[in-house]
Amino acid sequence: MKHILIILTLILFTSSLTAQSYSALDTVIVEKYYISDANDAKDVQYFYDTNDSIIDSLKLKDGSMTYRVYIQMKPGYKLIKVFGDANHLIRISSTDNFYNQFDYGASFGQKIHSNNVYRKNAKTAGIDTWLTLGMATDHYYGILKKDDADGSILGKYGYLENNDTAAGIPLTVADGFDSTNISATPGWADFGILDSTNNDSTIFGSLKIGNEFKSNHASIQNYGVMGTDSNRVLIAQLTTKGELSFELNIQVMDTAKNSVPITFVAKKPNNSDTIVRLCLTYPPPIPICGCNDPKYVEYNPDYTCLNTDSCKTLKPIPVFGCKDPLACNYDPNPDVYSVPELCCYPGLCAGRDINIVCPDLGEQQPTLKMFPNPVNGRLTVELSNINTDKVILSIFNVFGNKIFENKISAGIHEIDMSSFVSGVYILRIQNPEGSNITKHLIKN
Repeated sequence: MKHILIILTLILFTSSLTAQSYSALDTVIVEKYYISDANDAKDVQYFYDTNDSIIDSLKLKDGSMTYRVYIQMKPGYKLIKVFGDANHLIRISSTDNFYNQFDYGASFGQKIHSNNVYRKNAKTAGIDTWLTLGMATDHYYGILKKDDADGSILGKYGYLENNDTAAGIPLTVADGFDSTNISATPGWADFGILDSTNNDSTIFGSLKIGNEFKSNHASIQNYGVMGTDSNRVLIAQLTTKGELSFELNIQVMDTAKNSVPITFVAKKPNNSDTIVRLCLTYPPPIPICGCNDPKYVEYNPDYTCLNTDSCKTLKPIPVFGCKDPLACNYDPNPDVYSVPELCCYPGLCAGRDINIVCPDLGEQQPTLKMFPNPVNGRLTVELSNINTDKVILSIFNVFGNKIFENKISAGIHEIDMSSFVSGVYILRIQNPEGSNITKHLIKN
């Protein structure tokens, strides 16, 4: 029974852990933050060589879309890392180049000076391309425009004033900078984005123009950040005229338990034990519907949506039994959970009636009776339901030493135990046909 309870506990614990892991992350939100117009396109960014000579330029294209990407977690969890590693590529791509405001922008949102998003000379710094963990500047937290109730801090100098409804609320009304958060996220660390001299040649930096960032070792992380209100954390702002796509990998942690981080990835290699969430891929793949309810036989975790018609057969309640082929109640069914205490052997059936546990054996099973027990002098042994005269009767003391042995057959036999020392003994019948019987007896 103890083993049955342990198995049931493990099954329930595993199900609970899986459910908890999946419930940590809700989704990824891609907000259309702003659409550039012809006036914004007047802000041209120039590349200079070491002699301050112009070697290239990047013009903000009319119609460029600025996106903000948020991780939506369940309450009680914090985001600690966005990463790429040897098994999980992090990728941010577009069919056109990403735009950077090199004069006042930065590779990371938290390193942008707040006054550089609303000063007159900053122009389009507010739609710079960068990564972050919560912060949109060094003193403002990034939130959805629809949740921004304190108006706009962006400078109104002819830039970022387009009110194209395809981007929702105009930035002149709400700009997604939360003034209630006035301190930067602590414990910040970044890897694989800046070089040894703190220069950035990726799509977030000012060294070159590009349309893709991908890495198997880059990351941004800190001690953990929780979003305001609904626990939504900004991780990137991206401006491009092209079609955006990405694959992300993140780690979150339970703030109450401060437990081992839970890792979610966009794609799962065969050797990975991380959890795949399709929302970490953009655009999201076309959903494949089927039975994604694990309570059914037809369950397949690859289905991304539920088709109730495909869930037809409920999985049976777990069945426990004996998996020892030498036991009379051996169950070869592969779906049966093995519990050794349920195995039944002649003479060893955990106090159960072997004729009930193994009805196919019936009265053919050898039967051993002995009396009196406790015994003072002569012990009577009655052996029945056996067709051989090669049975060996042995008696052992509590130390396992054999002190008596005799060959017997079916019938009644007497053993003189008057010379035996008082104590507990073990009587064993060994049948060459494979049926062994063991009983305890007491000598007074």
